[in-house]
Amino acid sequence: MNEVFAELAGKFPALQFIKIEAEEYPDISETFEISAVPTFIVLKGGKIAEQIEGAKAAELTNAVAKHAKGVLNKFASSAAAGTDNGAKPVKDLNARLKALVNSAPVMIFIKGTPQQPRCGFSRQLVELLGEEKVKYSSFNILADEDVRQGLKAYSDWPTYPQVYVNGELMGGLDIIKEMIASGEFKEMLPKEKDLSTRLQELIEKQSVMVFIKGTPEEPRCGFSRQLVALLNERHVKYGYFDILSDDDVRQGMKAHVDWPTFPMLFYKGELLGGLDIVKEMIESGEFDQVLTA
Repeated sequence: MNEVFAELAGKFPALQFIKIEAEEYPDISETFEISAVPTFIVLKGGKIAEQIEGAKAAELTNAVAKHAKGVLNKFASSAAAGTDNGAKPVKDLNARLKALVNSAPVMIFIKGTPQQPRCGFSRQLVELLGEEKVKYSSFNILADEDVRQGLKAYSDWPTYPQVYVNGELMGGLDIIKEMIASGEFKEMLPKEKDLSTRLQELIEKQSVMVFIKGTPEEPRCGFSRQLVALLNERHVKYGYFDILSDDDVRQGMKAHVDWPTFPMLFYKGELLGGLDIVKEMIESGEFDQVLTA
């Protein structure tokens, strides 16, 4: 836990972190009723806000992040004030960030990709997860500055990489190392669903769901770009999944719906088709009829 404590101290410099040996300060131990080591105490205004007994990296991280919000929210307020200068509204960005952190059971935000990490910390994280055989999706923060800066305020965590499980921030590299060493990380991982169940849940996530290469803001192929443009022109509300972030989904979807190419568009769980079919449906008026039926 020493590494976790040191990482938190470095990432929240506005907070004061103090470490003492319980045996050397019996009066303090008695005052705070310390009965086990390590024990972590969060003080606010001289009063105990939280007390955590044992080497619980995730619980400590969440407690520190929660009580640091008052400090880091100042940066979020500054970001909101800056929207007049062309930045995206914080409300819209937060909705996108929420969708991203919940887009896979285990989601990591790194510099680069799992195949080509662009910094040592991201590389170490990818190697750790590979050794533990953890299935995850990733987002390259170098490809989107709005996400890179916005996620720091959204999750009250100022550095990368970041790891999320079921939409909840677990922490950075050092905390994940500690959690893996203690066995805590595996206990927190969601039970793996079979691929078919997962694919169907993704398909039914929203009434209109598209599977594309990249994101609506940054499509990674011409066909995906055209589909996104068509939907935006018609003001269609839709969810999306970036197939480049998960090869199991990318390959499994082809067999699941017997359709060999991307992008794919689904309506209420049913495959409508790819780009050419959607174009034809729009031209004939059938597309609007289906969506308003």
